[in-house]
This record gives sequence, structure tokens and C-alpha cells, in this order.
Amino acid sequence: MAALKDITLGRYVALDSPIHQLDPRTKFVGTIALMIAALSSHSFLALFIFTAFLTVATLLSRLPVHMVLANLRVFVWLFTFTFGLHAFLTPGTVLWTLPLTAWTVSAEGLRLGLFFCFRLTTVVVSAALMTLTTSPMQLTNGLERLFSPAKRIGIPVAELALMISIALRFIPVLIDEAERLRKAQVARGADFSGHPLRKARCLLPLLIPLFVSAFERADRLALAMESRGYQPGLPRTYYHQLVLQKSDLCASFVIACTILAIYWIR
Repeated sequence: MAALKDITLGRYVALDSPIHQLDPRTKFVGTIALMIAALSSHSFLALFIFTAFLTVATLLSRLPVHMVLANLRVFVWLFTFTFGLHAFLTPGTVLWTLPLTAWTVSAEGLRLGLFFCFRLTTVVVSAALMTLTTSPMQLTNGLERLFSPAKRIGIPVAELALMISIALRFIPVLIDEAERLRKAQVARGADFSGHPLRKARCLLPLLIPLFVSAFERADRLALAMESRGYQPGLPRTYYHQLVLQKSDLCASFVIACTILAIYWIR
């Protein structure tokens, strides 16, 4: 439970940096393309190139490194499961045998486990970097512009983009609410320590107030949108117009070169 506060997905940190000033369409398309390239890679060198790109992007964003990497703590169990799955189930040179069983750890399994954990790490960091440098409103506008051709076939693009933006925005809000409820329970004598099964049982009393709070927030948000004249399906205007700048072209060129390098080495 303590790791909930480490989740930065959906949070936005307002800074004046070259990454923050990029068009949200450039960041969204570039992040998705880089994720696909990383997930299709098969060598450590390709992932090192992606890591170098993420390192430079993090430095340019002027974000604290620990904030960008904080999400990794939440995925420790996924990394452990992925590493163990490949270590025990990949055939090859046997390095160690689990006592009283036929399970063996192979050298090839260790390599594959490290590789897939490394690949998941780059994907998580890239997603966190995009949300930390892009405000929910910018993300909504960017997604609506990207999906605008789908309007011709009847897809409600504006509503879909708004739903995605609200969902991302609610992630840190619910995390903060869950942390507040946990501290209130601890102040009343609740104990969240112990083995994983006991921790899971202790979380049950938090779920009901958390769901109630989420529904109340959603209701207040709906009332606020209605009071401001929001009506689904009607055309909307924007105070900030999205225009691609020279920096977006430079960033797109760097992203394209990185993707080509990953596919060339893969």
C-alpha cells in the first residue's frame, strides 16, 4: 500500500522545459511509436539506445529522476514474476536446481528474464515521462486532433478523448484519496503490516470509502461540466490552438532516428 504514493502515471508537473513545450500530438505519437519499437526489439543494445533517448528526454524535461522512476516500484511484482517465469521455464544450460523439485534455472532463462524486465522498464518510464510533461487538457486536445478523421465514420472522438483524459486525471486523485484513507485507518489503530494475504484483507475496509469518494467526485465533475454548458456532440472551440513548431519537427526527427536505430539493431 505504501507504494501507491510512488505512482506518477496521470500526474502533471508544470515546468518550463523543451519537453513540456512540445505539441501533445508529437509526444503521444512518439511515445506510442517508441513503445512499439521497444516491445519488438530482441537485443540489449536496442534497449540501451532507447534508454539513452529516455535519459536525454528526462534531463531536458528538468524533472527529478526519482519522480520519473518512481513507477517502477509499483511493478516490482510484475518484474519478479516475469524474471522467474523465464528463468525457470527457458531450456538451456542448467545453473541451479530448485531443491526437492525438477525446476531448473538456465543461463538462457536468466538472460531472457533480464531482457524482458529491462524492456518493461523502458515502457513504464516512457509512459510516465509523457504524462508528467503533458497536462490533461493538452492531452485531450491532442487526442481529439489525432482521432478527428474517425468522426467521418460516426465515432464520438471528442467524448472519447475526454474520457481518456479524465481517466488519467483520476488515477493520481484516487491514489491520494487511498493514501489519505490508509493514514486515517492507521491513526485509528489499523495494522497494514504482515504477509501479502493479510495485507490484501486489510485493504478491503478501504475499498468501500474509496469507491464512495470516487462516485462523489465523478458526480461533482459532471455537475461542474453541465454548469459550464458542456453538451456531448456539440462542436467546441479551444483557447489554446495546437500548432506544430520547429521544435516538434526536430523532436520527430530524433524519435524517427531512434526508432530506425532500434529496428536496425533488433
